[in-house]
Amino acid sequence: MSQARLSPGIRAGRLTQAEIAANFADVAPPLDRHEAQVAADRCYFCHDAPCITACPTAIDIPLFIRQIATGTPDAAAMTIFHANILGGMCARVCPTENLCEGACVRMEAEGDPVRIGALQRFATDGLMAQQGHPFRRADPTGRRIAVVGAGPAGLSCAHRLAAKGHEVVIFEARAKPGGLNEYGIASYKTVDGFAQAEVEWLLGIGGITIRTGQALGGDLTLTALAAEYDAVFLGVGLGAVNRLRLEAEDAGNIRDAVDFIAELRQASDLLSLPIGRDVVVIGGGMTAVDAAVQARLLGAENVTIVYRRAREMMGASQHEQDHATRSGVRIIAGATPVAVIAADGRVETVEFAHTAVTDGRIQPTGTGFRLKADQVFKAIGQRLDMALDGLDIDAGGKIAVTGPGRTGIDGVWAGGDCAAGGDDLTVTAVAQGRDAAEDIDARLMGRPVEIPG
Repeated sequence: MSQARLSPGIRAGRLTQAEIAANFADVAPPLDRHEAQVAADRCYFCHDAPCITACPTAIDIPLFIRQIATGTPDAAAMTIFHANILGGMCARVCPTENLCEGACVRMEAEGDPVRIGALQRFATDGLMAQQGHPFRRADPTGRRIAVVGAGPAGLSCAHRLAAKGHEVVIFEARAKPGGLNEYGIASYKTVDGFAQAEVEWLLGIGGITIRTGQALGGDLTLTALAAEYDAVFLGVGLGAVNRLRLEAEDAGNIRDAVDFIAELRQASDLLSLPIGRDVVVIGGGMTAVDAAVQARLLGAENVTIVYRRAREMMGASQHEQDHATRSGVRIIAGATPVAVIAADGRVETVEFAHTAVTDGRIQPTGTGFRLKADQVFKAIGQRLDMALDGLDIDAGGKIAVTGPGRTGIDGVWAGGDCAAGGDDLTVTAVAQGRDAAEDIDARLMGRPVEIPG
């Protein structure tokens, strides 16, 4: 982006180093042993546990909490990792209020669920801090599998396949593995380089090679991978961001929210990141909230999220919405952008129209408003950014799959955000990668597939 096209209101160093450090500290500090014991003692250990059903990876939650309660947190961690090898990250970023904790019996009875996410972090962090990897590979099978994408789905798939004795090569387009966990999640949720530490820990099982800077297209094609490897798993995510389709959308101070978050996550000095005084974020999902909150934490004075539907329809959970408003972010629902007013290649104002839903369709009401903006972040959804040789794409723009990630091409599987049926959550991507690995192994080894959970 040309610095000449940036608004004068966008600048670095709005806060002090001490303020930045405080703002980007761990948003949910870990439990100590006593706190974990107290939290675990609140669990009813339900036999027909709704929390398990609500977990996309079907972790046996009552079992691991009982193991913590009886003083065996390492056993609890193994219970978690057998179902979800990225259980450490999921403990930090899962919308537990919509999943396991939202289904907790105590939530229904008292409005205060067992702190399942915090207990999961307590157990997994403890085991990951120890020497060595807790899983051991089976005897080598001589089979080789290509995994495209080192995000949650690809890493989960690779680890499960490696554990079964297969050799796995992961092709990753970016400079670092981790995908969404490394580049797309708010920094205050995963402090101290946890995303990369988790990848290094996962690779400790052996049998997995990662080749970075390798994207599909050019010399690396799906056809070539399918010919060279015994199976291929696609976990390529969604690399392109939807457009507003408005004039002046390409002005210098309008950018994709995912790029802003990725830049922030990779910055060695947050004080060096320029941020506007008046920031507008368009969208209503987790990306919108993460971008808006971090803009405030960098020192933006006025940050507004604008979402086209009713607030209860936002993709971001109520917990995340509340966190945003506590951080000083204003949320305006029921409005859509209709014009970008720019001068000298820089946005100055965004015009919005109030909306109403008529026959299931969003329509402008004829009234509206304008917001001053020296910086605008777009968070209106993502899509595939590559052509994939011969794969069927569904009406939603994702790879069509059946069962545990089987695509229309024999020997090719897909999972995570790029595949149909997902809900753009790390935990769902982990489950899809894991289940595809089980199916790949069963196909290669000639036995019935057994999907965990």
